[in-house]
Amino acid sequence: MRRSAMARLALLPLTAGACLVVPAAAVGATVVRAPEPTAAGVELHVSNTRCVTGGDGSLAAPFCTISAAAAVAGPGQVVLVHPGTEYRESVVISRSGTEGAPITFRAVNGPGEAPTVVKVGKRRGAGGNESAFTVRGVHDVVLDGFRASGEGTAEAVLVDGSTRITLDRLVVGEYDAPAAVRITGASQDVTMSRGAFTPGSGLVVDPGVRGALVTASTFTQSGITVRDAPGTKIVGNTLETDCTLAIDVTGTSPGVSIRNNILETATGPLSDAVACEMPSEATAIAVSAGSVAQTVADYNLIEPASGGPLYRWGATEYTSLPEFVAATGHGRHDIAATPWLSAEPAYERPYYKIARQSPAVDSADATAEGVSRTDLLDNPHSDDPDAPNTGTGSGYHDRGAVEAQGPTTVTEVPVQRKVGGSSLDVTVGISVTTAWRTDGPLGKVSRSWSDEPFRRIVPLGPEEHRFHRAGKACETHQVTFTDFRWAYGAPKTSCTVVGATYTALAPQRVLDTRSALGVPGTVPIPANSEVVLALPRINGVPAADISAIVLNVTATAPTTAGFLRVYPDGTTLPDASTVNFVPGETVPNLVTVPMINGNLRIRNTASGTVHVVADLQGYYSATGSGFRSVAPLRVLDTRDAGNSAFAPDTGRTLDLTGRIPSGTTAVVLNMTVTGPTTNGVLTVHPYGSAVPTASNLNFVAGQTIPNLVMVPVVDGKVSIQNVSSGRTHVVVDLAGWFGGGATDVFVPFGPRRILDTRGAAGEGWPQAPITSTGVPVPYLDPMFDKMAPKPTAVVANLTVTTPTKAGVLTAYPNGSGQPTASNVNYVAGETASNHAIVGVGEDENIVLFNNSSGYTHLIVDQAGYFIAAAS
Repeated sequence: MRRSAMARLALLPLTAGACLVVPAAAVGATVVRAPEPTAAGVELHVSNTRCVTGGDGSLAAPFCTISAAAAVAGPGQVVLVHPGTEYRESVVISRSGTEGAPITFRAVNGPGEAPTVVKVGKRRGAGGNESAFTVRGVHDVVLDGFRASGEGTAEAVLVDGSTRITLDRLVVGEYDAPAAVRITGASQDVTMSRGAFTPGSGLVVDPGVRGALVTASTFTQSGITVRDAPGTKIVGNTLETDCTLAIDVTGTSPGVSIRNNILETATGPLSDAVACEMPSEATAIAVSAGSVAQTVADYNLIEPASGGPLYRWGATEYTSLPEFVAATGHGRHDIAATPWLSAEPAYERPYYKIARQSPAVDSADATAEGVSRTDLLDNPHSDDPDAPNTGTGSGYHDRGAVEAQGPTTVTEVPVQRKVGGSSLDVTVGISVTTAWRTDGPLGKVSRSWSDEPFRRIVPLGPEEHRFHRAGKACETHQVTFTDFRWAYGAPKTSCTVVGATYTALAPQRVLDTRSALGVPGTVPIPANSEVVLALPRINGVPAADISAIVLNVTATAPTTAGFLRVYPDGTTLPDASTVNFVPGETVPNLVTVPMINGNLRIRNTASGTVHVVADLQGYYSATGSGFRSVAPLRVLDTRDAGNSAFAPDTGRTLDLTGRIPSGTTAVVLNMTVTGPTTNGVLTVHPYGSAVPTASNLNFVAGQTIPNLVMVPVVDGKVSIQNVSSGRTHVVVDLAGWFGGGATDVFVPFGPRRILDTRGAAGEGWPQAPITSTGVPVPYLDPMFDKMAPKPTAVVANLTVTTPTKAGVLTAYPNGSGQPTASNVNYVAGETASNHAIVGVGEDENIVLFNNSSGYTHLIVDQAGYFIAAAS
C-alpha cells in the first residue's frame, strides 16, 4: 500500500548533466515554446477599438488604422474595416491589385440600435485640405461601404490617374468642396456604384477621364457633372436635386450613355412636387453641343413638375418630351411623369423607394451597358406581377437606383453540428422566399460567431463554420433587405455544443522546475505561488486551435503537504485540485486542461515549496481521433497465475489485439503499480519506440498507486517499462480507446468541482462520508441543459480524503455491473487522487463505489465530458 509517511521517496530521473533533454518527438510531433507571428491571410482586419499595437491585421491582432493596412495590402486581399470610433485619417491608396485580384477596402457596416456605419475623414484643422480617401496612380482597387468626408474644400474621395477603380456603396456629401467625389487625372474605367450622395456637392468626372460608370446611386440635392470625359455611362441612378441641374455633360464628351435614371428636379414633397422659383435652373439632363455625338439618352423617368427643361440638348431646351423625341430621335422610351418616390433617411445612408404605381416599375432597359447586377440596397431585380413588363431585355428591371420588392418569408435554420468533416464544424442556414420573380438572391445577413471578435456580412443561405475550440458554439445573426439601413427583426442567437478529437503523442517532457525546462530557473515553486507553462504551438497546431491538452503532472520534493492546481491562463483560480502531496513525496497525476491562450498555470497551494515536472501526452483539436469509452476491463494483472512481476529495468509489451478494434490510435489505461520492492518509475510509451524521458507512475517500495495513461497504440500494442532496480507488479484496466471507428468527441468543462462530500460545495449532494454514491454529469451550464448533447463519458479528477480505513475507489457507468477494477487506491487517513474517464450510464450518471469497510470523503473535479458525434 502507499506509504505517505516515508521520508525518502522516488524521484524522476535526470539525464546526464544539469539540463534535462526533451526526448525526440514522434514524426511530425513538435512542441514550440516561442510564439510565432500570424501570417497575413486573404483578409486583413482594422479596428480602432480592438486593435493591437504592432498588429499584423489578423483577427487576433487588427491594425489600428486603415492607412496601416493600405501600406501592406496586396492583390487579392480584402481589408475589413470594423465599426468603432470615427477613423480620423486621410487614407492614401498607393498599392495596386491586379485585374483578376483587386485590393478591396470594405467597411463592415451592420445592425445595432442604430445600424453602424464606418466613418472615415478628418476634422478641419491645421493639416489643410485632405480627402478621406485618395486613390492616386494605382489600378485595381475597390473602396466599399464607407461614410467618407473630406476636410475643408477637399473631396471626400479623389481618384487621380488610376485605372479599374470601383467606388461601391459609399456615402458622401460635401458642402464646401466643389465635388464630393472627383475622378480626374486621365483615369480610366472607374465605377461609382450603389453610392449615396447626401446634400451638398455631387460627382465630378474631369477632363481626360475615359470609360467612367455611374450606376445604381442616389443623389440628394446634388448631381453629376461630366467634363470632357468621353464614354461616360450614367445608368440606373436616382437624382433629387431640389431645383438644380441633375446631369450636366459639358465640354467635349461624346459617347455618353444616360439610361434608366429617375430625375426629380422639382421642389416640395416628392409625392406632391411643385414648380421651382427659377425653372430654368432645374434642367434634368443637359448635354453640350460638343458632347451630342454618339451620346444616347433613353429609358429615363423625369418629373416635369419643376417647370424647367426636361433636356438641354446642344443649344436647345425641351420642356416637352414629344418635342425632344421628334427633334433628336432620343428618349423614345423616356417617361415624363410623377415617379412616386419616397425618401428614406436610414441612419446617414439615405435612399429613395418607388411605389408600386410608379411608371419606373418593370420599365427599364435591362440590356443597357453598365446596368448594375443589384440595386443600391444590394437586392436583385424583381418582377411585380401586377405591373406590365415594358422594359427591354428581361422586361422587369426598374428605373432608378432601387428596385421595388415583393413580400418575403424568412426561414431560419439554427446552428447545428455538421455531419462529417471536422468535429468542430457547424452549419447554419437562412433562406428567403419572395412572392415575386427575381434574377438573384434577396437580402443579406450580419452574422457573428462566438469564437470570433467581429461580425461578417454574408449573403442569405446556408453557411458552414469551423470553431477554433470545443465547447458552447453560438452564432448571432440579423437579416436585412436594405443593406443594413434597416434590419429585419431583432438579432437572433442559436447555440449548440461541439467537441474535439484527440491526437496522442509519444510522451514529451515540457516542464521540469529542477532543470529550467519550461521555466527560467531551477528553483521550486514557492508557497502559494505559480508558474506559467507556455505551449503556443503543439504538433504544428497553434494554441488558438487547441481545445485542451493532456499532461502527466508530477509533484516532487515538497517541503509541506498541499496540492497543485493546473488551470488555463486567463481564467479565475478554480476550486479544483490536480495533484495532492505530503512532505518529501513524489506523486504523479494525469490532467486534462482546457486551452485558452496558449499558457497554463500551475499553482502550489502548500505553505512550502515543491518542484513540478510535466510530460505532454496529447491534445484535443479539430483533427484527431474520436473516442469510445467502455466499462473498465482488466487487460493485465501480473499477480495472476501464470504471470510474473516486472523484473528490474525491463520492459514488456501489452498486446491489446482483440480487445480494441483495428485502426485504434490510442488507448486509455488505468495503470496500477503494486508491491514494488524498490523506488522507481513506470513509463508507458508507443510500441516499438525508445523509452522516453518521461514518467507515468512514480512509486516507492511497498506502495500501491494508480495513474491514468493515454498512450498511442502501434499495431494494437503499447510498451510498459519498469524504470527501477527492483521488481513490481502491474495492473492495467482498459477504459476506452481513440480511433478504430470511435466517434465520441471531447468538450472541455472545467476544472470545476462537481462533488465534495465534506459539505464544501454542491447543492443536494451527499454531505457525509460515503460507501457508494451516484454522480450526475453537468452540462455546460444550467440554462443550456436542454440544448446540449447528452454526455457519453465524463473526464474528472477523483480524490479520496480522510478515509477511515484502506480501500479502493471504483468509478463505472450508472446501471452497469460493478467491475473488477480500481481508480484510486488509498490508505487510512490519506488524501489520494487519480484522473479518470468514465462512461456515463443511466440518467447521465456515473457510480463511485468505495470498496472499503470504512468511510471516506470524496471530491470530484470535472475537466470535461464526451458527446456522440453529429449524426
